[in-house]
Amino acid sequence: MPARISTLLTLLLEQPISLYAAAVLRIGYGFLYLAFLLREFPHRDEIWGPGSPWTPALARQLFDQTGWASILTLSDSRAYFEICYAAALIISALFMLGWRTRAVSVLFAVVVTSFHARAIFMTDGGDNLILLMSLYLAFTACGRRWSLDARRNRLRASADKTARLLPGQASGALRRHLRDARLTVITVLHNCGMLVIAAQVCFLYGSAGLYKVQGATWGNGTALHYALNLDVFRPWPELSLMADEHDVLIAIVCYLTVLLQVAFPFVLFGRLKYPVLTMLLGMHLGIAVFLGLPLFSGAMIAADAVFLPDRFYRYLGKLWRGTTRRADVREAGTPPRREPALVPPQQTPSSQ
Repeated sequence: MPARISTLLTLLLEQPISLYAAAVLRIGYGFLYLAFLLREFPHRDEIWGPGSPWTPALARQLFDQTGWASILTLSDSRAYFEICYAAALIISALFMLGWRTRAVSVLFAVVVTSFHARAIFMTDGGDNLILLMSLYLAFTACGRRWSLDARRNRLRASADKTARLLPGQASGALRRHLRDARLTVITVLHNCGMLVIAAQVCFLYGSAGLYKVQGATWGNGTALHYALNLDVFRPWPELSLMADEHDVLIAIVCYLTVLLQVAFPFVLFGRLKYPVLTMLLGMHLGIAVFLGLPLFSGAMIAADAVFLPDRFYRYLGKLWRGTTRRADVREAGTPPRREPALVPPQQTPSSQ
């Protein structure tokens, strides 16, 4: 037990975990919120602006009771709202690209919180999850991989290698200790943030599955039948009607959904998590297509990425680089270089 505690403390204090997964979360949620704001751009005034039925005055009255806050209610000016909306678009794009991620992640959390609080009665499960993840990601080092920050750090690596601290200088030793302390704090915050994100996703799936178990419609396999016949969840009625004709398949999907959600927290420490994550991916894609909830499905798919190890993302990176390299060779018209064939040694006449 003491050895395990020591190993756990070493992992928590010295080595940042799941850096690639954190980058995927950053890219995923930044892209989702940017796409969400662009999609609602024609309706921005009716949802968040001064022309909304839920006026800024009503929002401020609700904030006095709930304790929420929003930068959108600081002024009723339309010009101020348009500036805030443009700033939200820019911040979401910069967060997705990973530019100055440490500061931009905090701004992204402020943006998501402000827009969520301003139209609290128009949110759904996807908005709630993005809100939570934006707050958690502000504590992580999500800009160390696949970001503009990572590219800038690679370019500075050669200069950093040439810089050496001179022995005997107190100022150099002090800078070194301060740098080590800063890195330790960043590592601890990152690891705790990633563990909280993983715990949040486990709690979400587990509670959703347990709530479904208590429902009669999920117990008799008819829950999806009723969902497919709700007008508010029928973006393509013909497709919903076609899927609703398969009663046995609908019942199987109902039971499988409950089983996956309840079992999810218990399969994370084995190889069984990979087929479970694959089936959950299919489930969320089905929700996006059949129920018309792409934001919720995208938020859940991005959250599931936290459980994939870094070696999986490194393999994807190598596969992508190999694919792009072969595509560049084909576009240039140069045949790929082949390795020389191994020719067996020939016998000399004397040996014959």
